[in-house]
Amino acid sequence: MSVVREGRPRFAQTRAGRVVARAAVPLLSLEELRAGVLDRVAAGARLVALFGARDARDAPCAAVELWAVLADDHEGTLELATAPVARGGSFAALTPDCPQAHLFEREIAEQWQITPIGHPWLKPVRFPRASASERESASASASATPSAPVVGVMDYYRVEGEEVHEVAVGPVHAGVIEPGHFRFQCHGEEVFHLEISLGYQHRGVERALLGGPDKRTIHYMETLAGDTSVGHASAYCHLLEALAGARVPGRALSLRAVALELERLANHTGDLGALANDVGYLPTASYCGRLRGDFLNLTATICGNRFGRGLVRPGGVGFDVEPERAADMVRRLDAAVADVESAADLMWSSASVLSRFENAGRVAEEAAFELGLVGFAARASGLYRDVRHDHPWGIYRFTKVPVSTMHSGDVFARAYLRWLEIRRSARFVREQLGALPRGGTRAANESLATLAKQSVCVSLIEGWRGEIAHVAVTDERGRFAAYKVVDPSFHNWAGLALALRDQQISDFPICNKSFDLSYCGHDL
Repeated sequence: MSVVREGRPRFAQTRAGRVVARAAVPLLSLEELRAGVLDRVAAGARLVALFGARDARDAPCAAVELWAVLADDHEGTLELATAPVARGGSFAALTPDCPQAHLFEREIAEQWQITPIGHPWLKPVRFPRASASERESASASASATPSAPVVGVMDYYRVEGEEVHEVAVGPVHAGVIEPGHFRFQCHGEEVFHLEISLGYQHRGVERALLGGPDKRTIHYMETLAGDTSVGHASAYCHLLEALAGARVPGRALSLRAVALELERLANHTGDLGALANDVGYLPTASYCGRLRGDFLNLTATICGNRFGRGLVRPGGVGFDVEPERAADMVRRLDAAVADVESAADLMWSSASVLSRFENAGRVAEEAAFELGLVGFAARASGLYRDVRHDHPWGIYRFTKVPVSTMHSGDVFARAYLRWLEIRRSARFVREQLGALPRGGTRAANESLATLAKQSVCVSLIEGWRGEIAHVAVTDERGRFAAYKVVDPSFHNWAGLALALRDQQISDFPICNKSFDLSYCGHDL
């Protein structure tokens, strides 16, 4: 760790999974923090996290520390700095000069009553509850249904002009998906603007993590986003093990990576089928719907749970795989991948499918960089951005999964890139299961008993959607004084909104599914 670059606002430099003493993180002024972030983003860095936390040095708890975490993917480094601000105070917004910060600053304003002055659209991230007077008034007028929830009114951006109309979708949807509201400003079938409102079921998970870790913490991690149980559990364990100075056996690291890539295989395969379904191409839709289950069942073969719960545990893994079972898993993996290849080839050879996918929902490389997109959504727009390559952890430090990129940034690129990643992840899983390291699968419990005090650590994992970031700050007892989770969806929802601009509204289903973002992962 070092403080870098003379002449620039000082930031502490580190790497993912390394512990930094809290005192070594520079305490800057708000102006210095803003200048430092803008300077680094202009030089090619990106904003991993920007969040507020209670300032432990302020006895009445009236002050808040703003934390900035930036990544230099080319160098594989991270930079950290903080700045104090009073509750009810303000600072000059980063968003006009750094669009990556737009949602982070809205969240800071909501959680800490701090105003980023100059933010272009400062509305709550979570759907606001009504005031007491609004609840009273609504209760009087809705006495017939007293159990109905009452929420405040959310403002929406409006495009004015003749023949401009709004189309509102949600927040209640058919099926089992969580609430989310999509409001389109349209001229005929052409979308001028899409505004996305989530946060109807804010779960308060980050708040529940404070004072931990405890026996509930790993279960919170596995349910942060149900389709990313392995990814979030891996990010948490990576961070916890760094803070504890624990050494994880190589066999456990390999099994974690197998589970993470199986999670990628299952979700990518399911989304190929869902994309085919959205354009009415039923052969691929039917095949991939079944094949997704085959990959989930491979995860269940390891730990008994199709989503991998109970597998990733602090210090290692909760289950081992003996040679006979590993060989059976490889056989089943090869059969499933061969079937996915047949289903995908049907789709890629269909002119009607390609005519819907190509040039739909395009996000240019420059826009993807400005918004800070991550994961396959970023790679489909030409950004060479993959945590497994840029900030490797665990077994990825010793073996690589080649990074796939596309450049058109459209629905086709985001779909075809998944197929490329399916093949490369399958090859990786096959290699790992064929040569699992010898030894145990769990570090000794004593090595995890004490966490570094007054320290900070950042964990980065490449989940199937993209970068998962966990940031922990410990207090004088080694407990979590602050814990920030940034799911890849938090970065990428703005990409979906941009992808719909100047598109036909009928393309929304395939654009939406081509990103396949998480409602609950956004609403922590």
